[in-house]
Amino acid sequence: MDKLTETRTKRGFALLVLAFIAAVALALWVYLKPYALTGQAETALVSGKGITVEMNDNWISLKPLAASGAGVIFYPGGLVKAEAYAPLARGLAAAGHPVYIARMPLNLAMTRSDAAEEIIRVHPGLSFVLGGHSLGGVIAARYAASHPDELAGVFFLASYPDEKGSLKSTTLAVLSVLGTEDKVVDPKKYREGRAYLPDSTVYYSLEGGNHAQFGSYGPQKGDGEATITENAQQKETVRALLDWMSNLR
Repeated sequence: MDKLTETRTKRGFALLVLAFIAAVALALWVYLKPYALTGQAETALVSGKGITVEMNDNWISLKPLAASGAGVIFYPGGLVKAEAYAPLARGLAAAGHPVYIARMPLNLAMTRSDAAEEIIRVHPGLSFVLGGHSLGGVIAARYAASHPDELAGVFFLASYPDEKGSLKSTTLAVLSVLGTEDKVVDPKKYREGRAYLPDSTVYYSLEGGNHAQFGSYGPQKGDGEATITENAQQKETVRALLDWMSNLR
């Protein structure tokens, strides 16, 4: 092979490598593109009506002027921005519960499974419940299983624990909320997940609710069609969480 041919071969190989890298980068960008926020989410992020909204690199907080209940740490669902849960969080804050929505790298909770640790550390005067939506609930359970003494309870919204997040042997209070029109959660895996929950777990069936409407990020691929509005679903979820937290020790 002469030098000209060798140079052309190397250049061609380099172009192929660059093209492959570009294709992979594009595929990752498409796959990891988060859901867009709705107007309700953006409105809920504005301080006012007795609630202060603060944001930093690690979490979004919605705090009532006078806290009168446990703090709530929330892990977002997969590829959903933390901001999408501001309307739900605002409902809890309005009832006296400071809420901290964890920000996750790439909008995937498994990238920062210990997000709750820093929130708990910098708020030593609060007791906390930890939970999340979809993938966020799975990862929240894993943290709770390893740190049961740091929490008063765990909640799941359209979610369930896996073996790594088993809470079966803990004394933690647990709440599981699932919409009747949710087509994203695998029913078989959801039933299997119940084996990792305490016998005292409270199960709440949200009539007409689907998977996506726990947040404010629009429709989700493969989900069922809700027969109630997003606002109604979130209000009912807030009521279920408040009733559950009112019975915490």
